[in-house]
Amino acid sequence: MLDTLRLTAEEAGRLLREKEVSSSELYAAYRAAIDERDPELHCYLHVCEDDGGEGIPLAVKDVIGTKGIPTTAGSKILEGYVPVYDATVVKRCKAHGLRVLGKTNTDEFAMGSSTENSAFGPTKNPWDPARVPGGSGGGSAAAVAAGLAPWALGSDTGGSIKQPAALCGNVGLRPTYGTVSRSGVVAFASSLDQVGPVARNVRDCALLYSILAGRDPCDSTTVDLPSAVELPEGDSLKGVRIGVPTEFTDHEAIEPGVREAVHRTIELCRELGADVGECSLPHSLDYGVACYYLIAPAEASSNLARYDGVRFGYRSPNESDRLEMYKHTRDEGFGDEPKRRILVGTYALSAGYYDAYYGQAQKVRTVLIREHAAAFERFDVLLTPTSPTVAFELGAKSANPLAMYLNDLLTIPSCMAGLPGLNVPCGLSEGLPVGVQLIGPQFSENSLFRVGYALEQAIGFDPVPGRLA
Repeated sequence: MLDTLRLTAEEAGRLLREKEVSSSELYAAYRAAIDERDPELHCYLHVCEDDGGEGIPLAVKDVIGTKGIPTTAGSKILEGYVPVYDATVVKRCKAHGLRVLGKTNTDEFAMGSSTENSAFGPTKNPWDPARVPGGSGGGSAAAVAAGLAPWALGSDTGGSIKQPAALCGNVGLRPTYGTVSRSGVVAFASSLDQVGPVARNVRDCALLYSILAGRDPCDSTTVDLPSAVELPEGDSLKGVRIGVPTEFTDHEAIEPGVREAVHRTIELCRELGADVGECSLPHSLDYGVACYYLIAPAEASSNLARYDGVRFGYRSPNESDRLEMYKHTRDEGFGDEPKRRILVGTYALSAGYYDAYYGQAQKVRTVLIREHAAAFERFDVLLTPTSPTVAFELGAKSANPLAMYLNDLLTIPSCMAGLPGLNVPCGLSEGLPVGVQLIGPQFSENSLFRVGYALEQAIGFDPVPGRLA
């Protein structure tokens, strides 16, 4: 039996090409791992049967449409919905021989930082099942960490690929906004949402991104890449200028163990030949979260208006007339977090408040974009912690939405600026993974992969959870 806990997607591809294993054997190995470990972890909302195809298995976050396979966005309001077409990213994966293994759990409509907001129950962290895997893409991150998939697709609005990757010990990329199609993806905040890869190592992450990226005629916000995606090699960072925003590394919310692991990584960058210096993003931490939680809910309020019980998904049986049917469907179908964000977003867009809240937030967003652009005049890559803490216990922050929102304190600013970010595991604190976030200017994914790969080789992080090894 194949050891799915340590098998990379690149190695799986080699085994298939050299006919050391068949596609059915590879698929069966992951299905066996799912049958053994997923009842405890709840990474998947739906697992597919072997269709007899060829290629490497792939897990897909359940906000990404899949033809003939249920797509619920972790919400009761879409329970039982089966799309009649694939999202563009799924089409591209299939065209490259990848096979959908199953749909992974997510916070409802990707709204959350712990995957506890799923209408179908939380996912648990493979490193410690008493703790969260992060969110909203905790299902994808936990599946890869537990050897239940060689790689996965996630989606990132304010950190939903990077943060769970940090908490589960994965490599996760939030791409430059517009380099990956959103066609067929359940919308949360359209100016922020991006699909990206979650993988066991940097080379796998780069390989999956090379499949996903590129212009799509079905998504007018997409663009062609200025250069081809390169699989990283080499262990030197000579000539790379790395900036360390002091506000991000010294913030009081960062746990001591996380801070120590990140500072060790900064010193390692110097040892590998990088030119490391301090920089400042003075407004990003002060205003990033507040700005995000006006813009994202406003866009969510608009996007989620389509769930009315008429066209698809859940319809309330408690209907007396059309308007009552709308009310009951949305009340019964949405969970607390989508309701909270719909209300906030509707208020921010309402007459008399639009300019004071949504309009002002868009101006602040421009400040964040310019602030990052100024930093990249001096540096090629910025390095920060990805999450201020390691994985926290299930239920620890569920009753305090504001405390939960602060989990994305460090990932949100670069997302607001449309910039790519790569999480790379950099060590352990309290026996749990810590991640560093590498941020670059637009279209700098190859630079992030180069830096991430060099750090990965030097750190030698073992991505297999100790309790499963």
